[in-house]
Amino acid sequence: MPTPSFTVLIPARMASSRLPDKPLADIGGVPMVVRVARQAALSSAQTVWVAADDERIVQACRAHGVQALLTDPGHPSGSDRLAQACRMLALEAGALVVNVQGDEPLIDPGLIDAVANALGQRPDCVMSTAAHPMADSASFHNPNVVKVVTDRLGTALCFSRAPIPFWRDAPDARMLPTPAPLRHIGIYAYRAGFLMDFPSLEPAPSEQIESLEQLRVLWHGGRIAVHH
Repeated sequence: MPTPSFTVLIPARMASSRLPDKPLADIGGVPMVVRVARQAALSSAQTVWVAADDERIVQACRAHGVQALLTDPGHPSGSDRLAQACRMLALEAGALVVNVQGDEPLIDPGLIDAVANALGQRPDCVMSTAAHPMADSASFHNPNVVKVVTDRLGTALCFSRAPIPFWRDAPDARMLPTPAPLRHIGIYAYRAGFLMDFPSLEPAPSEQIESLEQLRVLWHGGRIAVHH
């Protein structure tokens, strides 16, 4: 099946508590966000845009031939920034958008295509994402590693920082269950209409506890396809 038409949006925020001015960090003489955009352009994306919160990012992108939009610097999350970018680009509600994080200059273009394909093949879903089987128990028990459980069709049932599914009868509590649990990969595809509505949805209680935005989608009855 051919890859559906889609747009890549890369949110880029100048203020970073861990690495100030991160989007403009030099990687081999080129700003990081430009590296990310060039890597994303190797996918089947129809177009790639950077959604920036600072004019300096926009100018750096344009100086390297990368398309960029200046969005509201006051957005509380990347989703809000992407929603504004969808409106600025006048994307139709059914258009597919892949969110590539601005600090992944080595992202696999094939993964971008796979996530777009996963959503394109699932008209019952508003989003798609990716995961892969875990190889070690340390990751399974690490709260910084997000896990996902799916149904037989590959639709997300739950995301959590906790070790799920929980192996009740494990001979050792630190063992990795079989089959291996799925580690969530933070890349998403959206239908543009849903993405534009997402910031106005009430946050889910589980989202606030786990600090996982995707739980809001499930709480409101949305379905997320998982490529793995």
